[in-house]
Amino acid sequence: MRNPYTGAIAGVAGVLLLSALPAAQSTTARSPWKYYPMERAIGDGGPAPKRDLTGTWAGPGSGAAVARGKSETPPPLTPLGKQLYERNKPIGKYSPGGTNDPHSRYCDPFGFPQNMTQEIRGMTFTTLPNRTFILLQYMDVWREVWTDGRTLPANVGGRGRDALDPKYNGYSVGHWEDDYTFVVDTTGLAEETWATKSGYPHSVDAHVQERFHRDSRNDLTLTITMDDPKLYTRPFSLGEEHFRWIPNQQLDEFTCIPSQVQQYLKELGDPAGSDPSAARQPN
Repeated sequence: MRNPYTGAIAGVAGVLLLSALPAAQSTTARSPWKYYPMERAIGDGGPAPKRDLTGTWAGPGSGAAVARGKSETPPPLTPLGKQLYERNKPIGKYSPGGTNDPHSRYCDPFGFPQNMTQEIRGMTFTTLPNRTFILLQYMDVWREVWTDGRTLPANVGGRGRDALDPKYNGYSVGHWEDDYTFVVDTTGLAEETWATKSGYPHSVDAHVQERFHRDSRNDLTLTITMDDPKLYTRPFSLGEEHFRWIPNQQLDEFTCIPSQVQQYLKELGDPAGSDPSAARQPN
């Protein structure tokens, strides 16, 4: 069953299996259709190629022993931000039976920026002359980053004839700041999604910046910041994630399946109830 509630059990089993069979893996034939986490690149691989992120990268949830990054550090909320934050009930505090997280309850998309900090198993970069695509393993999501010099739209969510609709992944533009740092700016996010797993909200006008820095041939660091004056008193960090180069460029499929989540909630999650005394600690 591929859903967030069985992931911990599956992960423990996978670690035990991988740790028990490293020798066997080194002597058996490799399938070109399978990704072997323990075959990840060793060492830094030498200098990074200039202005190139192309290929597939393993994230901290991949089973490839990628280092965990840093979590978000939200600043104080504005009155509106506090009001929206207090409506959200993350699974970590309210349990499967008490959460109203759209992803945990219905497999709704995380949306950006949460899909870059949660369930980070792997991602692929592919580049065209005028844009870069970021393909995320979890939920088979793809993001479109324009690199043709356009600016971010300023009329998302309005009522005018030329207004654009908010999107789960927003509208993104990117550029190379130097030979090893690719910067992506995004706005126009669908307001029904959460900025973080812990329930912090965002507005449609939030401006999120990602900095993908290729530390070496085999190592990539992503740092994310968000500026949303409607809901927060100042810009803040949404965290840092690390990635490792995948030698054979294969990703396993991993997704949230609505029918399985509904079965889980019906049989286990909802009957277990929630903790009504769970106290939120808003900023």
